[in-house]
Amino acid sequence: MKELIAVVKHGLGLHRPGRNLVILPDDVFLVSFPKSGNTWIRFLLANLRYPDQPATFANIHRLIPDPTGTARRDFDRMARPRIIKSHECFDPRYPRVIYVVRDPRDVVLSQYHYHRKLMRIGDDSPIENFVTRFLAGETCPHGSWGQNITTWLATREGDPRFLLLRYEDMVADTARELAKIVKFVGITANAEQISLAVERSSAGRMRKLEQTQTEQCELTKGSRKDLSFVRAAGSGGWRSELPAPQVARIEAAWGPVMRHLGYELSSQSPSESRDSEYTGSLSGAAQNL
Repeated sequence: MKELIAVVKHGLGLHRPGRNLVILPDDVFLVSFPKSGNTWIRFLLANLRYPDQPATFANIHRLIPDPTGTARRDFDRMARPRIIKSHECFDPRYPRVIYVVRDPRDVVLSQYHYHRKLMRIGDDSPIENFVTRFLAGETCPHGSWGQNITTWLATREGDPRFLLLRYEDMVADTARELAKIVKFVGITANAEQISLAVERSSAGRMRKLEQTQTEQCELTKGSRKDLSFVRAAGSGGWRSELPAPQVARIEAAWGPVMRHLGYELSSQSPSESRDSEYTGSLSGAAQNL
């Protein structure tokens, strides 16, 4: 019976294509390591592109789809160019990529609280243990933060088909950064339309939507109601929330990458020679891929 249901779903286009998604030459992929602002930016883009049907947690998978959460039929019906969510490491099939990076010291905290919300860990679970798993790439199926971002930097940084954005810059001046995305994707939007999309995608509005649509979103279905998926929606929270020894561990693991991306380290800065060595290693890796 299960096999029959699967066949019927596939025939009707109701299955989720995952990595079997047929990628079109003008597709644009919105990529980030999990808990780096991908959902917020999906809301921004959906509210910008579809002003007559404001983004919600109930329809976001249809407006800015995810191959692991959206039916193939919805992909087939989309206007082009399609903007598609992804958390994957480098994939040579992706024609154009918007990669959003976030300070890993904030990412680990966001993932920690999300795992609490999903009841994968308890409230008394030590952050030290979670950082260990985070550094090892065991908190999600997309590698570690360092592995994920460097696969893209090594292969696409400087390529006109690749737009690198920092979550922190998105928070500081959302309209400015959204305008960069508009230009990269090639869609038409004026300053007023961008401003409206920013307003409709505010953290406050998203939190209100979450309260009434928790069970309509794959990201929050079945999760704890006392913890919000949309948290502070800011940057730099690690300074007060992440213990200094754990900050040091993250900086020791990925310091050169963080500095390359413009993140200042709280520990002693690596030497210029290490930065040069890192930049050179990226170039060398790109040539070998």
